[in-house]
Amino acid sequence: MKSPAIRRLFVDFFVSKGHREVPSSSLVPADDPTLLFTNAGMVQFKRTFLGQEQREYVRATTCQKCVRAGGKHNDLEQVGHTRRHHTFFEMLGNFSFGDYFKREAIAYAWEFVTSPSYLGIAPERLRVTVHHTDAEARGYWLEVSGLPLERIYGLGDRDNFWQMGDTGPCGPCTEIYVDLEGSGREDEVIGREEFERLAEEGRFLEIWNLVFMQFDRSADGTLAPLPQPSVDTGAGLERIAAVMQGEDDNFHTDVFQPLIERVGELVGRPYDRQGAERASYRVLADHSRAVSFLLADGVYPGNEGRGYVLRRILRRAVRHAWLLGRREPTLAPLVEVVVGQMGAAYPELTAKADFIREVTETEERRFLETIEGGLQRLEEIFASGARTIPGDEAFKLYDTFGFPIDLTQIIAGERGVEVDLAGFERALEEQRTRSRAARASGGIAGPAVILPKMGKWRTLRRGKQRFVGYQTTEAETDLLAFRQEGPRVELVLRENPFYAESGGQVSDVGDVSGEGWSLAVDSVRKDAKGTVVGGSFAEEFEPAPLHAAVDTPRRRDIERNHSATHLVHYVLRQRLGTHVRQQGSLVEPERLRFDFSHHGPIDLPTLRAIEAEVNDLVLANEVVTTRELPYADALALGAMAFFSEKYGDVVRVVQMGPSIELCGGTHVRSTGQVGPFRVSGQSGVAAGVRRIEAVTGSGALRAVREVEQQLAQVAETLKSQPQHVVRRVEQLLEERQRLEARLADALRFGGTGVSGEVANVAGVDVTIAETASEDRSEVGEIADRFRQGKRNAVLVLFSTGGRGAIHVTLTDDLVGAGRKAGDLVNRIAALSGGKGGGRPHFASAGAGDRAKLDAARAATPGLVSAWLSNGG
Repeated sequence: MKSPAIRRLFVDFFVSKGHREVPSSSLVPADDPTLLFTNAGMVQFKRTFLGQEQREYVRATTCQKCVRAGGKHNDLEQVGHTRRHHTFFEMLGNFSFGDYFKREAIAYAWEFVTSPSYLGIAPERLRVTVHHTDAEARGYWLEVSGLPLERIYGLGDRDNFWQMGDTGPCGPCTEIYVDLEGSGREDEVIGREEFERLAEEGRFLEIWNLVFMQFDRSADGTLAPLPQPSVDTGAGLERIAAVMQGEDDNFHTDVFQPLIERVGELVGRPYDRQGAERASYRVLADHSRAVSFLLADGVYPGNEGRGYVLRRILRRAVRHAWLLGRREPTLAPLVEVVVGQMGAAYPELTAKADFIREVTETEERRFLETIEGGLQRLEEIFASGARTIPGDEAFKLYDTFGFPIDLTQIIAGERGVEVDLAGFERALEEQRTRSRAARASGGIAGPAVILPKMGKWRTLRRGKQRFVGYQTTEAETDLLAFRQEGPRVELVLRENPFYAESGGQVSDVGDVSGEGWSLAVDSVRKDAKGTVVGGSFAEEFEPAPLHAAVDTPRRRDIERNHSATHLVHYVLRQRLGTHVRQQGSLVEPERLRFDFSHHGPIDLPTLRAIEAEVNDLVLANEVVTTRELPYADALALGAMAFFSEKYGDVVRVVQMGPSIELCGGTHVRSTGQVGPFRVSGQSGVAAGVRRIEAVTGSGALRAVREVEQQLAQVAETLKSQPQHVVRRVEQLLEERQRLEARLADALRFGGTGVSGEVANVAGVDVTIAETASEDRSEVGEIADRFRQGKRNAVLVLFSTGGRGAIHVTLTDDLVGAGRKAGDLVNRIAALSGGKGGGRPHFASAGAGDRAKLDAARAATPGLVSAWLSNGG
């Protein structure tokens, strides 16, 4: 029975038993900061089990996407080396929320596992475990299954007791095991200790865990019965597939074999079940699934949190592909297999297939650019005899070569070498400190307001502050509290029109005035007392009835830019795909900055199309509406929400035309008030995160005028008219091409650009020369010129600049005869401790030890002769 059939059969079975089929939730847990990833079927029902959420059904069944590759449940380092560890897997489950309990759960499981209509596993192959105190479950097994008592084992808390946390719902569990050695013998008696040993060795495989949540554990460890006991079960699809397909290894099932076969095609040799390289095939098969599903669910490679775990998975896979000889993306082609296998069950894979492949290939290529240098540096450390990799070296591998620290640990562990983790953390923290200082020095424009230590708060009247800034920029108000220290004063206003920085929108400025005095407000911040406004005040402050006024023109500019970010977000998702998610923003009066998830630069035509579509939405002059709704209703309306944000039960929904977002900021009254919108630039913030900067209103008009002035200056410099500038530049480029062609001719007719000793070895002209150039492209040009018009010729070029390098060039006739430059360059480089590779006609290698280059050069004629005599 194939895995898709098992998946469907399980869900259909429980639907027939009155369960609601519930789709798999995202791998990114919603509103659960305790988890990096969804790692079990019960995660989406956690609030229901805790009694915090009521559902319209009391029975559910799911096939849940799960990842265990970070945090407490981390299987990453075992993957590939064992038969059953995976980063991504599917968990089949059935759940009861205060409805049925132990007897029904056990009866359902036994029927599905043994009935010929479903899995049809012979009962004599089955054994079960229960908690040693759970006589009730043991009795139901005897009643329902007819299993002899000696096949029901009572185990302790480690194996058969489950709890959600240190406190809260918990209870005993029971597990079903299958004997993988065959049909089983009814007369075979195996004691508890021997059963545990055989399960550990792999003869008995656990396929289903049934958890009975019947207790509430208090802080002192006391167990009290829950008023509504519940059931949470989980059965691994991959394990059941192995049983149904007669395999003792998950990687040998239909779940993984198509991926492993594709790996074999990519590396040019089939998978050997007993081979030394088998772990690398399995890692690639497994990791391609995790990468595909994580990207589909909105996780992007990065340096923190979930993004960092995804990058670790990607780079671990690249390293294993490297061990198999691959020097180009390998996971990216596997994505197509994952989508083909699982796209029907998980449509998000099909919808984002192109995006998943593009991001995967980009990440692979990025690491492939540095992995060789990192591995070479590790080899140098190992060769030195060091038993510990210093912290600064581990950080260099991380910062310069892109090696996650745990990848460095894995490689070091394979060589019996430790890593100075404390030193690495120190170096990492030093870098973070430098980054924070750099950000602080290049932050938001404008003078910083330094608040000295303030005096004690004086509370004038009790009352609750009310924000009126959505409706007005001015208010007659009273003081709730104030404090003063020297020239600084801070106020808490009853009716407050000032917006405090939040959600990327900067704070307001303005003034607060009383009879005969005025305070220029230069800081607005949130405090336990509410929104606090502050400024400098030359005299002793005396509270009185006040008039509060926000700088309205400045606020209007901010609102234009804030509303524009919503329109930009909507258009980006329409143009680039639904993977686009806001990653950050800055909304100032002068400009806006919008960071979003996307895997690469946006080409100019697309950028201009985005700009045009935003302007179309502006010209449509859609009314901007705001309303407060229950969180669930807002999501049902289609409002954009972000897993990284914490929302209350009631949220503020801002809608402008087709754009609907949860937002607490201030906005224009209609999109037409945004005015002209112009993109001023785009850049990369981090891997997988792009940034668009833009201006609106009068700022956009100023930007257009500046471009017009610059165009006029360019035209004047080129002695042309603005409308003819493009043609004039084209003429200059054509002239440059003619000059470059003449220069190339001069170089070509003047020789190869290098001089050196030439010898005829076995009928082949061998030129041995050196160059000070470190530029690979320059060396490539020298090689190309050398090859032109020659036959039976070899150039061995020693680069003496930098750390030293060796380059070998062959003429086309030698390549046609089956010889490869990489073979020769590695023979020569080996004498200096280096290695390399390249194309058949041109290859390069690092020198390893630059001091040994002269010896390598002296030995080159003999090496070339030996290479020619044995066929290359």
